[in-house]
Amino acid sequence: MNIIFQINGGIGKCIMSTAVCSAIKKKYPESNLIVVSGYPDVYLNNPNVAKSFAFGAFSYFYEDYIKDKDVLVLAHDPYLETAHIQQKEHLIETWCKMFDVPYNGELPNIALTDRERKFYLNKYQLDKPIMLIQSNGGAQQDMKYSWARDIPMSTAISVMEEFRNVYSILHIRREDQLPIEGTIPVTDNFRALAVLISMSRKRLFMDSFAAHTAAALGMPSTVCWIANKPEVFGYDIHSNIIANPETSKPELRNAYLQKYNISGELIEFPYNNEKEIFNVDDIIKSIKNQK
Repeated sequence: MNIIFQINGGIGKCIMSTAVCSAIKKKYPESNLIVVSGYPDVYLNNPNVAKSFAFGAFSYFYEDYIKDKDVLVLAHDPYLETAHIQQKEHLIETWCKMFDVPYNGELPNIALTDRERKFYLNKYQLDKPIMLIQSNGGAQQDMKYSWARDIPMSTAISVMEEFRNVYSILHIRREDQLPIEGTIPVTDNFRALAVLISMSRKRLFMDSFAAHTAAALGMPSTVCWIANKPEVFGYDIHSNIIANPETSKPELRNAYLQKYNISGELIEFPYNNEKEIFNVDDIIKSIKNQK
């Protein structure tokens, strides 16, 4: 049987979906699992995935995998499930239940080859141990900073200043995202960044793909949460830093299925200023305790 598993969304969601791939293969061990997503590199060398296609790259797909075949299509979006909207459980569990697939605590997994590791290890040789920061996430947008998702710049700078004498601090960011002065910007392909995460000594991430990748690689990290919850999108392997209680009443006239727009709507901001969101000392202590 061919199982067509379609993932709509960003790279973090694709990384989470690798846990669902594991659960699907446990239920259907003889199936050919064919993944369709916007980030096919996530599934390279994954033992559960027979083929990985990018949206739009469908040459003869219907004839090869669907026409006159025993086929099961899994393409529904877990973000629209009631359990997820009400934040009752982890997204991976909701995803599995939606497809009637047993969930047994499966976690994301990224399969890196020795060749990849050796190549990128040489690329990122530095004079001090590596500390990684991902402070901003999401797709390109007009506002360069989302209060609902991103680590405030003042917080990121304070952390950088605490560790800069001991570590080479690399900042994972796209060219359109805000820089942190004093760090080394890193813009690379997903596979390279996965290797970089695996070789780093310390890690500070927000709720985005680097945190999912670190979990998939078994790399405990400090992860900051504001609008989203670690119980829904996070992992116990990480030290999850939750935003402080809100200090101002948000305007939620535009809220639909979620309380906050993850892009950081200005009128929804529930603090007096960004410095109230996190206690920097808690973040620094968490990073120092990383093993």
